[in-house]
Amino acid sequence: MGTDPFASASLSGASGDAAALSAHGTTVVALRYSEGVVMAGDRRATEGYYIADSRMDKVFPADDYSVVGIAGVAGQAIETVRLFQVELEHYEKVEGETLSLEGKANRLAQLLRASFALIMQGLVVVPIYAGYDLAKSEGRIFRYDAIGGRYEETDYNTTGSGGRDAKASLKKRWHPGLDRTAAIEAAVESLVDAGEADVATGGPDPTRGIYPSVFLVTAEGVDEVPRDDVRAAFEAVLGRREEP
Repeated sequence: MGTDPFASASLSGASGDAAALSAHGTTVVALRYSEGVVMAGDRRATEGYYIADSRMDKVFPADDYSVVGIAGVAGQAIETVRLFQVELEHYEKVEGETLSLEGKANRLAQLLRASFALIMQGLVVVPIYAGYDLAKSEGRIFRYDAIGGRYEETDYNTTGSGGRDAKASLKKRWHPGLDRTAAIEAAVESLVDAGEADVATGGPDPTRGIYPSVFLVTAEGVDEVPRDDVRAAFEAVLGRREEP
C-alpha cells in the first residue's frame, strides 16, 4: 500500500471524515519463547495528533489458548475481536471441540476480508494473532495485511505505526530459548523503543502507573502478566540503559 494504514491523516470525502474522527491504536508485538508466546501492546490511542486514550487495551484473549492484538481503527478493531471471540466460542459449543490454531488464524483472516467495504472507507484494522498449538506443542504467531492476507512468523513480529521500530528492537534482543523473564523484558523494551520514535505509541508512564498490557500463552493457557512484573521488566530495561 502506498499510504500508512495506521495514519489518521485526512482523506477526501466521507472516508476521510471517518478515518480522521476515529481513534487509532498502536503498537503490538508478539514473540516466541521457551514455553510459548508473549504478546504485548502499548496503551495509547490517538485521533490525529490528539491522545484520545492513555489506558486502552490492545491485547485480548481470543480463547483459552490464543490472544489477538489490534492496530488500526480502534472501534472497528475491538468489534472484530469481539466477533472473533464469539465465533470461536460458538464453534466449540456446536461442534463439541475447538478449532485448530491454524483454523482459528484462518477464521480471523476471513473476518478481515469480510470488512473490505470498511477498509475502502479508510477504516483499516491490522491485527496480530498468536497462540499455543497443542498438537505441535509450540507457540505460533500469525500476522495479517489490511485485506486479510495471513502469514505465519517463526520468531517474532509486530503491528501498528510503531511496529517497524519495535521489530528492530526485537531483532537485537530475541534469540531461541528465551525464558519468561527475558521474553517479557524483550517485549517491553521493544515498546519503549517504539514509543521513543513513534508519536502514536505510548511508552510506560510510572507516574500514573500505566504499563503495557502483556499476555503469555503456554500449554497451561492464556495468562495476563501482573502489572508488578511488567513494571519490574521496565525497570530492568532502564537499569541496563543507565549502566556506564
